[in-house]
Amino acid sequence: MSILNQKTLTRPIKFKGIGLHTGKNVLMTIFPSKPNSGITFKRIDLKNNNLIIPNVYNVTNATLCTTVSNDYGVSVSTIEHLMGALYGLGIDNALVEIDSQEVPIMDGSAKVFVEKFLEVGFDTSEVPIKLIKITNKVEIKDGSKYIRIDKSNVSLDIYFEINFSNSFIGNQKNKINIYENDLSDVYNSRTFCLYEDVEKLRNMGLAKGGNLDNAIVVKDSEVLNKEGLRNKLEFVNHKILDCIGDLYLSGYKIIGSIKCSQGGHSLTNQLLRKVFKDKNNYSIFEIKEKSLPYTFINKSILKSIA
Repeated sequence: MSILNQKTLTRPIKFKGIGLHTGKNVLMTIFPSKPNSGITFKRIDLKNNNLIIPNVYNVTNATLCTTVSNDYGVSVSTIEHLMGALYGLGIDNALVEIDSQEVPIMDGSAKVFVEKFLEVGFDTSEVPIKLIKITNKVEIKDGSKYIRIDKSNVSLDIYFEINFSNSFIGNQKNKINIYENDLSDVYNSRTFCLYEDVEKLRNMGLAKGGNLDNAIVVKDSEVLNKEGLRNKLEFVNHKILDCIGDLYLSGYKIIGSIKCSQGGHSLTNQLLRKVFKDKNNYSIFEIKEKSLPYTFINKSILKSIA
């Protein structure tokens, strides 16, 4: 986020793969888009009512992935890794054309998306980005699970912890500053599941396209993938990737501090809905400088548009 004007890609990029849950082959092309157009999905396998705007309120399913739908019931699912890559690299505007209902899973992480985006580069406009600054603490609890967001001066910090009964995964925790830390380990971290859950998922009509090339599978105290783990905190780092992608459904870069324990897509969406329910919880700003200074909260450099 060194340059705080809106960005898009310099040229279209194509991705081919399979849907993790549908098992269907997918062709997805991401096109540059004009300032203030945001991220838009277009189902090119359909002729009518095929545009879907990913936002907080059109999440229609959050079971093991994030699905967004338009008013006509047209949906696109498993958008979180792509959205995480777009957010992390500061891509504000893009048109995502897709010929199926699910974003291709690629290798189970955001690695391929990030590499291709960096390869083609970015076109930076003269239009400033918009940020949402959290002003009040908001929290969601669900038994032992919880997520909360609170105010922060200049950053988006995500503290995440997971706690699995499987001893190999066990308890993992990590804290990432999204705008300042190297996010490589987060981007490269793959989705995962337990071996004993694979049949259950397939019986639910899920994970039809899952395999050891696009997901980590843990059986007892070992990883079945030959390459092993990509980083020692890959499990919790993948959860952070999911969280970043789901946060982008706010439509803004966020200035705030998140703490989450054993959360997931549904809890993050519930949190955002609760934030937006009360305008006292946030303020929306445009940045009028070329870079983000540590005097970010100095009102002289911000123009409130809330």
